[in-house]
Amino acid sequence: MTVAEPALAFRGVDKRYGETVAVEELSLVVDPGETFGFLGPNGAGKTTAIHLALGFVRPDRGRVEVFGHDVMATPRQVRRRVGVLPEGFDGYDRLTGREHVEFAAASKGVEAESSTLLDRVGLRGDADRRVASYSKGMRQRLLLAMALVGEPELLVLDEPATGLDPAGTARLREVIGAAVEDGATVFFSSHDLTQVEAVCDRVGILRDGRLVADETVETLRDSASARAVVDIRTGDAPTPLVDRLCRLDGVETVDVDGRSVSVSCSRDRISTVIDAIGESPVPIEGITTETSSLEEAFLDRTTGTEVVE
Repeated sequence: MTVAEPALAFRGVDKRYGETVAVEELSLVVDPGETFGFLGPNGAGKTTAIHLALGFVRPDRGRVEVFGHDVMATPRQVRRRVGVLPEGFDGYDRLTGREHVEFAAASKGVEAESSTLLDRVGLRGDADRRVASYSKGMRQRLLLAMALVGEPELLVLDEPATGLDPAGTARLREVIGAAVEDGATVFFSSHDLTQVEAVCDRVGILRDGRLVADETVETLRDSASARAVVDIRTGDAPTPLVDRLCRLDGVETVDVDGRSVSVSCSRDRISTVIDAIGESPVPIEGITTETSSLEEAFLDRTTGTEVVE
């Protein structure tokens, strides 16, 4: 059986700018059909890694491959298969939205139905307006339409939610989902952890140019060291419940505000807290729990010492 080549692979990649280490020993594989979130604090090396993936800069050591092709040795084969939404590009004010899509198609040497692509991102009614009149969110959606030209097998999206309102971010998720259903792979770099959690299967985190996590979203979130919080609404004075909760191992704080009680505990003690609530004579009107978020896991990785070898 033939094994599919990775959609994107960094193989022992180093990149320095003088004495500054931008990327160090980066080894990472993104599988076909995957939506991969690429995270890291400012200055971590994400932009350099993306430029390496697109062949904009040459690695000092190692190689980057797209569907088995070395991006530096075979740039044309790579370019035809990749769609890019770059960070920081606002388009050309004198051109219309339609002209931008047609320009992207011509640069790839493909034909593209501009009206269909602009409709997918919610800009069909604005296709013939000059981009000078577009809002930031409209320009971002236009860049997404341009990235979709030629039905790319790999979408590289760098901060794609920048400037988008809630409706725009919802449409972004729809477009990404549709592309994946059609067989595309998505490499999604973002500071917006909510968006990453909503669309990505797996995430990689860079810190100081090195990969410190390569895990599924669920595994990463579950590995966070954050506490759990249980919020309780009582139907009567909560004193007996509070006394019971304060005696439990693993409970760190119990805060009371009238008939509302908030319990902070280690995550593995949530079930014990819930049992104690159920055994209490105090009537309970509602319980909600909050466990660790992707943001907390991200902070764990970017301030800790872990490195993925």
